[in-house]
Amino acid sequence: MRKKIILACSQCNSRNYVTMKNVNRCQERFETSKFCKTCNMHTTHRETK
Repeated sequence: MRKKIILACSQCNSRNYVTMKNVNRCQERFETSKFCKTCNMHTTHRETK
């Protein structure tokens, strides 16, 4: 089953991205490097609760 998740910037905590995640295969929190328009640079974005 796929679930919609929101990714938030680890530095400024702005919620910039929405993506899908397979909850059956991946139990831990999703984390990736994305561009944050508030910080104006690439930062780590993590899945919010």
